[in-house]
Amino acid sequence: MAVETRGLVKAFGPVPAVCEVDLAVDRGELLAVLGPSGCGKTTLLRLIAGFERPGRGEVLVGDRLVAGDGVFVAPEQRRIGMVFQDYALFPHLTVERNVAFGLPRRERGRGRARGAARAQTALELVGLQHKAERLPHELSGGERQRAALARALAPGPELVLLDEPFSSLDASLRADLRREVELILRDAEATAVLVTHDQEEALSLGDRLAVMREGRIVQLGPPEEVYARPADRWTAGFLGEVNLIAGMCRRGGAVETWLGVFDSPGAAAGRVDLAVRPEQLDLRLDRAVNAEVVEREFRGHDVLYRLRHEVGGSLLVQLPSLELYEVGAQVHVRPAAAAVASVVD
Repeated sequence: MAVETRGLVKAFGPVPAVCEVDLAVDRGELLAVLGPSGCGKTTLLRLIAGFERPGRGEVLVGDRLVAGDGVFVAPEQRRIGMVFQDYALFPHLTVERNVAFGLPRRERGRGRARGAARAQTALELVGLQHKAERLPHELSGGERQRAALARALAPGPELVLLDEPFSSLDASLRADLRREVELILRDAEATAVLVTHDQEEALSLGDRLAVMREGRIVQLGPPEEVYARPADRWTAGFLGEVNLIAGMCRRGGAVETWLGVFDSPGAAAGRVDLAVRPEQLDLRLDRAVNAEVVEREFRGHDVLYRLRHEVGGSLLVQLPSLELYEVGAQVHVRPAAAAVASVVD
């Protein structure tokens, strides 16, 4: 296990920030921690890094207790690399010297040649070896973030922590850098914990996804599982647009609703509420009209429609932008082929 927390608790005065968090991250895994502002995700990262002391509970890094039970290991002794939102590069040092600054002190003094070699290796890993002598202000935002990642990786850490690393970048650069950082971490066989409030970022990067709310992890699992089978209404809505539809579950997981029949494997018989994603619905120009398009949001690769349904009221439907329906169009809405919806509390 690369990192583990057991019953981790942290409060600032009367305000609880992290509440009884149990978490284990395997070696080589990339865990994404997702949640709204103030949910405790950055505090959790700081507790793992050693920038905060837990009020209660334990933190283990590489099977070594680093916090708890009277033990507190300083951040620089935890073998953890940290990538900050604002890069935290020294403006007066070259890129190479910034990267070397993350190495042990002995490799920045007498062993400077060895330190320079390790810094160069880290820069090659992130594709910045040709800019080793530049100053941070001479780099683009994406290059500065890659330099910060190189500094975190240079010492060969047990764990890399990334705190909202892409939030200061524009949308197109953010998407490109996301892919680059994932490849770099995979090539380095690094274990990483990424904190973000961006759903797309968390879903696309994490091997597993931990959703936090009010200091607690409310759901943990593979991103596709968390998205498709959210634990509750709040998680369903936080991860993207959703329709909540009442229905009656029969034996075998078939749920009958006013919109049609959905499969919901494992659902108990009786009245249920389904979380139906907009992409799980389909539109047709059909004689059996049951809805009207009242809003249309064109998003390039897809279109989000808001409908007024004759029975269910407001409804969201997401379709590819190959065929457009105008506002005011009379349409028939139904479950998409093989749509599987999740029961939520």
